[in-house]
Amino acid sequence: MDSKLNSTSLAALCLTLSAALLFLGTGLAPLWPLTWLALIPVLWIAPRVSASTAFLIAAGAFALGSLNEWYYLAIVIPAWLSIMNSVAPACILGIVVLFFRNRVLKGRLWQAALIVPPFWVTCEYVRSIVSVHGTIGNLAYSQMNFLPILQVASVTGIWGISFCILLFAATIAALFSSGPSEVKQILAGGVAIFLIMVLGYGFWRLAATPKNSPTVKVGLIASDDSMNLIVPTPEDAAYAFDRDGKKMLSMAPQGIQLFVLPEHSGPILDSTVAATDATFERLAQQTHAFIAIGVDRISPKVSWNQERLYAPDGTLLATYDKHHLLPHWEDQFTPSSSRTALSVPYGAMCAGPDAPKPTAVSATAGKWGLEICKDMDFPKLSRQYARDGVALMVVPAWDFSLDGWLHGRMGIMRGVEGGFSIARSAKRSILYATDDRGRVLAERDTMFASFATVVANVPVRHDPTIYARFGDWFAWLNIALLVGLLAAPLVRRS
Repeated sequence: MDSKLNSTSLAALCLTLSAALLFLGTGLAPLWPLTWLALIPVLWIAPRVSASTAFLIAAGAFALGSLNEWYYLAIVIPAWLSIMNSVAPACILGIVVLFFRNRVLKGRLWQAALIVPPFWVTCEYVRSIVSVHGTIGNLAYSQMNFLPILQVASVTGIWGISFCILLFAATIAALFSSGPSEVKQILAGGVAIFLIMVLGYGFWRLAATPKNSPTVKVGLIASDDSMNLIVPTPEDAAYAFDRDGKKMLSMAPQGIQLFVLPEHSGPILDSTVAATDATFERLAQQTHAFIAIGVDRISPKVSWNQERLYAPDGTLLATYDKHHLLPHWEDQFTPSSSRTALSVPYGAMCAGPDAPKPTAVSATAGKWGLEICKDMDFPKLSRQYARDGVALMVVPAWDFSLDGWLHGRMGIMRGVEGGFSIARSAKRSILYATDDRGRVLAERDTMFASFATVVANVPVRHDPTIYARFGDWFAWLNIALLVGLLAAPLVRRS
């Protein structure tokens, strides 16, 4: 009786610990160290209880931990999809734990430690391919404040980060299971060397950041004021654009070279496009700056969620139409499939009377790319831009307040993967200016401010990365590793 009671109490404790660590270590505002510890309790208890109990403990812990996003998901997606977003990964974790348990009970500690990461990464990768929401929910985003581990994304993409987290947890759990001490020593040493190499690369890449890169002085502007937040008509748009223009003119003396305004700043019809262009062309000339703004470009037969970029000489330099539209919220728009990347000569940014003279380092302002909000949830598009040699991504966006940190940081991850800086201006969110290492150069929450602004000197350099060149090779390596580990018992038996 006492033994059974102790076993039940231990199982409940492990479930509670993992659920609490997942709740705090993942989601919209994660505490990244806790993510590394979250799965250790459910993996450790698995060999000590029955298979069904191990599954229920793991699945229950994940389901409870995922409640940290329940309120947010209820706003963004239907209720049934919110439930599936919790139940499906919970069941996957339960299956992962069963494989771990099986290998531990058979004394194969190496296989126990190695089967957990590729199983989870494979599921994450498949989900990113089939989901209309891309990589949202990936475990790697919990580490956005841990810059050294972030750098491995430049080699492996986000899959390498998830792999390291799961490998660490599975190894710790395996080391505290029964088995030969010699095997445990080799396992501990091998995994420690691997993780030290990963973190060593991260610290080296951060230290090796080029010091004399050309920069662009960026001004990010967003307003959650009722007159700028929801802009339903062209008349309302004209008023909102006028307010935006006054704000840009007040900031112009700071020497800003690029203004970025949010997504959905206002609708533009065929009958108003000329007047709107004239407004921003004049503002670009007056501020001696580029102006990027997200608008709803509406025509009788087709509409786009569009970004428009105006040059300091008063011309409409480029447009870009959003690729990945938010279901239900943006069903009226047509998705695009073309990219917009352009080389910006330094002279084009130096129209002001007090503009600095170009130097050998700053003779070019580099190549800029245009994306909009949800586009950056999908690594493939940003990877294609990286292959184009883009050095700065200009991103209008609009978030849901609660996800300002997470959704903005997802965009920052694309910069680490592809080797480019990001200037992201979003309503109901956080304004971000970041470099290609994921460093936040400047940020500001848009809440409780009539106009939120950020001014930052953003480096404009393209740092070629292995991930941009070879894509999701590490995810496929995980698939191959998983197949090999699953097939190993069959090969041994034959």
